[in-house]
Amino acid sequence: MAKSRTEQMISRLRDLQSGTADIEASAVVSVDGLIMASSLPADVEEDRVSAMSAAMISLGERIASELSRGILDQVYIRGDAGYVILMSVGEEAVLTAMARSGAKLGLIFLDMKRAVEDLSQLV
Repeated sequence: MAKSRTEQMISRLRDLQSGTADIEASAVVSVDGLIMASSLPADVEEDRVSAMSAAMISLGERIASELSRGILDQVYIRGDAGYVILMSVGEEAVLTAMARSGAKLGLIFLDMKRAVEDLSQLV
């Protein structure tokens, strides 16, 4: 039996996390702030992640445009407990990943770009 789009997206998120040990959680969020698919721990509220992700990607796009930095590629936030990384998935969605402190960001960016390519076919 064929998987639904949402199931395929969740499967791809799980592949991202299993292939990159430093990624602790991930989600695909619409630019309207709605969760499309997630692989988040139980203690993380999907609604909060989705709303904040949509707001951050929107603000990042505006900043990149206003400051003549071209098309937004990614937004990342570094805290003492780790990173939140956002990448656009086409025009309508955002891939959000939470990574451990000390993560190898180059590998995470590469793996997220690959995931974005796959997810853009499903969004």
